[in-house]
Amino acid sequence: MSQKTRIIIFISIGLLILIMALLPTIKKKVKADKKNVSPREIGMSGGRQPLVVTATILQPQTLNDMFRMKGVMLPDEEVDLTFETSGKITKIYFQEGTYVKKGELLAKVNDAPLQAELKKLEAQLPLAQDRVYRQQMLLEKDAVSQETYQSVLTQLETLKADIELIKARIAQTELRAPFDGDIGLRLVSEGAYASPTVVVAKLTKISPLKIEFSVNENMVNSIKPGTNLVFTVDNDLATYHATVYAIESRLDVQTLTVFARALFQNPGGKIKPGQSANVIIQLDQKNDAIVIPSISTIREMGRQIVYVYKNGKAKEVDIKTGLSTASSVQVIDGLSIGDTLLTTGVMQLRDGALVKIGEFVPNKTE
Repeated sequence: MSQKTRIIIFISIGLLILIMALLPTIKKKVKADKKNVSPREIGMSGGRQPLVVTATILQPQTLNDMFRMKGVMLPDEEVDLTFETSGKITKIYFQEGTYVKKGELLAKVNDAPLQAELKKLEAQLPLAQDRVYRQQMLLEKDAVSQETYQSVLTQLETLKADIELIKARIAQTELRAPFDGDIGLRLVSEGAYASPTVVVAKLTKISPLKIEFSVNENMVNSIKPGTNLVFTVDNDLATYHATVYAIESRLDVQTLTVFARALFQNPGGKIKPGQSANVIIQLDQKNDAIVIPSISTIREMGRQIVYVYKNGKAKEVDIKTGLSTASSVQVIDGLSIGDTLLTTGVMQLRDGALVKIGEFVPNKTE
């Protein structure tokens, strides 16, 4: 074997070893290049497979313009029960957590001195009335002057006024329910000293209930007394109905919102004051609307676009939208009933890209 032949053999073996060493790196590079080829490029290239997508055929739908906000349940009436006067509590008549009627006696403070004063004044009443009677008889016979008669009459009226004043003070020693409602926990005991600043208990009227919620400035003219709403509360699957009865006269300058209140009859007192409410008000209803899933739209350079299916390809369409929710959007221009809208894979599409519809989904949105 010649020297030249040996050199060629050695060079060939060296090249073979080098190729075998670089083979794994070359394979990784090829795989990476394949990964970097986007589905859009695949769809645009006639020689590659079309992108498989999901589509829906647009059908007319009824669209409800719903206004949703958080509210809080308020009692129709609520008051801290206190005495109008001061004194030692001699008797508590109510039971905690029960329902009481308007005017029902709830508690009493010591009124013994006032009762004694009342008895004293009432004992003087017959004598004063008799004096007036006698003076009136004498006046008719011109036996006394008009001034003398008027003096005893004034004494009688003063006595009656003193009696009424004592009775009013005795009434202040009685704590009575100002309205029908549920009485809360008792905060004092018999024998305690009460004053107008000492709260005996809380009285709450929970049927009906008020729902208070705020409305932003864009919705102020859409909500007025008589507007119906529905609401739900946490841990309750039921839906309840209420009616707006009052709206605050001006917007809050800090939040640019205005408070409104609705009335709920709350039969049986099932819902309690203080619970939060999820309030929903239907502002408008649009029939034959085109509504599409939010995930099928793309915002690009100030435009909002979707893709529709045309002859095996994706066609880019500019749209104008109206009402929207977290999951859907109303299209007011750009699409028509019967169009086939591509709903998945839209981020991988380009105008004219090859597509294949793998599944049709119903055109139903909430």
